Amino acid sequence: MTLTELKYIVTLAQEKHFGHAAERCFVSQPTLSVAVKKLEDELGVALFERSKSAVQLTPTGEKIVAQARKVLEQASAIKEMAQLGKNQLTSPLRVGAIYTIGPYLFPHLVPALHEQAPDMPLYIEENFTAVLRRKLRAGELDAIIIALPFTETDVVTRTLYEEPFEVLMPHNHPWAEKAAIPINDLPKEKLLMLGEGHCFRDQVIEACPALEANFKSPEQTLIAEGGSLETIRHMVASGLGITVLPRSAVGTHQYAPDVLVTRPFEKPVPSRTVALAWRTSFPRPKAIEALVQAVGQFKKI
Repeated sequence: MTLTELKYIVTLAQEKHFGHAAERCFVSQPTLSVAVKKLEDELGVALFERSKSAVQLTPTGEKIVAQARKVLEQASAIKEMAQLGKNQLTSPLRVGAIYTIGPYLFPHLVPALHEQAPDMPLYIEENFTAVLRRKLRAGELDAIIIALPFTETDVVTRTLYEEPFEVLMPHNHPWAEKAAIPINDLPKEKLLMLGEGHCFRDQVIEACPALEANFKSPEQTLIAEGGSLETIRHMVASGLGITVLPRSAVGTHQYAPDVLVTRPFEKPVPSRTVALAWRTSFPRPKAIEALVQAVGQFKKI
């Protein structure tokens, strides 16, 4: 049994497809298949049920893969511990962020972190919360930047900043005459929103539950499936409707002054809490602290 074989079965359990798992492991499909079968023969049990359409874990396989994840994390921790005698701020830090935070945070965070730790480059990934959670747990990322609430076994979180939501609308929209927008007025307008999987979408619905009834009516709510906040902003600029964005993403400066305007919500103002999450076993606390301090240079902690 090798760490490589354990990595293969963990990846296969995640992907449920030999070809996709092989791509993630940077090996050929036959190489991965042979390694998995070899491990099953060594253990004397089947870890996966194979069919033409799917690959599923067996009950015993679920337990073994769960333990394999822990072994891989501990192996990664051993490598990191070897760096403890060296500067914790010299090796790359693997940081993930959700799609609605990364594009607006990293342009400020990267130069600020470079001042804090000039010899610590960043490996950056943007993805959905669920994917970042899995990669953090598997040791593929060292820390992730997400919106609370976020709970995960053996993971700690630290609040970075609070960010209010604002309404983005075309410059000539009637609401542009208002000083603040009542959140319960949102269902009255054509609203552009992100698709499922984005936690920001869920936070907007939580702030205004009446929006859920609008989803069945494309005349009231247009879902940008596979889109981004950038895409939605462009659609608002074209006059298609209005949207709700976190303050950092409003981006009105990217257009001429007579294209877009934003307005705050009336109190209580909906907002999100942005936080950093990392495994309790991660052995580079100075790297985590440098990341927090870098965010603190341009955000109020």
